[in-house]
Amino acid sequence: MAVEIFMPKLGMSMKEGTVVEWLKKKGDKVKKGESLVVISSDKIETDIEAPQDGVLLEILVEQDETAEVGKVIGYIGQEGEKLNIQSNETPQETAKQAMQEVAASVGTIEPNITSRHMLRVSPAARKLAREAGIDVSNIKGTGPKGRITRSDVEKAIQQKQASLQPVREKQTVAETNQITSAETNQITTEQQGVTVKPITGMRKVIATRMFASLQQTAQLTIHMKADVTELFELQGKLREELQDEPDVKLTITDFIARATVLALSTHKQMNSLYQNGHIHTYDSVHLGIAVALANGLAVPVIPYAEKLSLKEISKKIKELSARAREGKLSSEEMKGSTFTITSLGAYGVEFFTPVLNPPEVGILGVGTAADTPVFIGDNIQKRKILPLSLTFDHQVIDGAPASQFLTAIKNYLEKPYKILL
Repeated sequence: MAVEIFMPKLGMSMKEGTVVEWLKKKGDKVKKGESLVVISSDKIETDIEAPQDGVLLEILVEQDETAEVGKVIGYIGQEGEKLNIQSNETPQETAKQAMQEVAASVGTIEPNITSRHMLRVSPAARKLAREAGIDVSNIKGTGPKGRITRSDVEKAIQQKQASLQPVREKQTVAETNQITSAETNQITTEQQGVTVKPITGMRKVIATRMFASLQQTAQLTIHMKADVTELFELQGKLREELQDEPDVKLTITDFIARATVLALSTHKQMNSLYQNGHIHTYDSVHLGIAVALANGLAVPVIPYAEKLSLKEISKKIKELSARAREGKLSSEEMKGSTFTITSLGAYGVEFFTPVLNPPEVGILGVGTAADTPVFIGDNIQKRKILPLSLTFDHQVIDGAPASQFLTAIKNYLEKPYKILL
């Protein structure tokens, strides 16, 4: 007997998911426990495994299409088995179909059920439209049953931005992009072997959020260096002291996280969100830690980080980072951050320009600590110097308070005993 494959609920707030990729084609044989389809919701991507051995009989939701949680997206059964597929429609869709049938038989006029209050809009699309100031009632949905999807809103945003460009600029772009048929053929020939694929799933979410971040905020980045020679020495001593606790291995990132939390506790303006023209400043620090993944980026959140000790923060960072790389984070574990830390130190990067994670108004970028000759009085010494980059939203915070906040982090790192107090 055929078994249904459902759209799973990846988090408490998840209402719908997107099919990123079917790993099997209709008619392919599958084994129980084998990865069958990749599903995404917000920044989470996960593989759905086959519930039994058999054949993929039917795919109801194709790649890049969305479906509500609990909806059937496909069937597995035995080869040659006939399906009796039940309706996947919601009660509203069923009512609409019934009205259409009545209208056809009695000649009445079907009411306009696509009015504003009946628009079918995915939560992700509605949120993006609201952030970009787009009226969803003016968007034609391309999703199932005319649902307005995130990609529909992205297209509307691009059209809006294009309409705001000066006509002269448009003409210049058009002239630049004019290519004769012969030139096009030549380019096609020269680019053979190039792989072209659409942006989907997590990569698409990141692309949309980063583009929106730069469009909707006034981002400014300042840089500072911290002498972390004593910090490295303290880290080494503490590692020796904690040898009996194998689950605790303090890293420089742990110290930076704790220093940032302490600085945010006294520079609360940086611990804010900017939403709908209002600044929301928080007493508690909900710290986001950016984690690089094979196919993108995740930002798990440590809630109420100001209540945690250095060891507790260290454990949280390791636990969340491991779950992120395994694709086991829930959407709830990546929500509610008030400030984010991102590091490229492991890749040898010094200073860089981190991009804000809206609606946050600040993000700290950490580079690689390097041995550097430094004047101490009249003598030159080898010191460990750590590059720090702070990006902030100039709509909310000015340069002076942002510099004071970064200086506070620097002071904690240069006098690491204060981190332990």
